[in-house]
Amino acid sequence: MSDISRPEVEATSLKAFAPYISAPENGGNGRLNLDPDSVKNGLGKLVLTLVKLLHELLERQALRRIDGGGLRDDEIERLGEALMRQAEVIEKLRIEFGLEKDDLNLDLGPLGKLF
Repeated sequence: MSDISRPEVEATSLKAFAPYISAPENGGNGRLNLDPDSVKNGLGKLVLTLVKLLHELLERQALRRIDGGGLRDDEIERLGEALMRQAEVIEKLRIEFGLEKDDLNLDLGPLGKLF
């Protein structure tokens, strides 16, 4: 029989889990509150933030390639269309999850905010 260990979650601060903990001072029992809606929204926020980050990186790479002359006019047109459609889908998903634009912004430390 295989030994299945419990997964461990690492965080730099317990504040990361604050939205999921029912605090005793608020009448809770101090346990995790894994309400399916809040977990779904938190997961949606995480995934959408990563997708937004990848989108921003793709846009920056596309601009570098355009500025470097590495793309033909038809490739630039297709790339621009694809990035615009991608941005529209990200925006629709952001609205669907009830997130504000700033909710998807990452603080990249010394590099500043993502957008």
